[in-house]
Amino acid sequence: MTFVNCTPHAIMLNDGRVFEPSGVIARVSSSFTNFADDICKVVYGDLIGVPAPKEGVKYIVSAMVLAASDRADLVAPATGHKDCIRDDAGHIVSVPGFVH
Repeated sequence: MTFVNCTPHAIMLNDGRVFEPSGVIARVSSSFTNFADDICKVVYGDLIGVPAPKEGVKYIVSAMVLAASDRADLVAPATGHKDCIRDDAGHIVSVPGFVH
């Protein structure tokens, strides 16, 4: 399996592997519904900058891009996982893997 990092940040796994940014940044357009009782809903639009699917390749994208897509080849860092490693300030240093 090959991973291509389509985020602007290096992604480090707990085992020490680092996935440097590929230079391609995946994004998704979004808009919002009107507010009702002070609540609105985000509506995701088109994916922008996501490469075409390729056999044996998983594309690392943000959680927002992943949520807006149903593509099986997109993954996001497992930042909510209990095994994330954090620094003294609570910032994520590494993740145990990816979510789909």
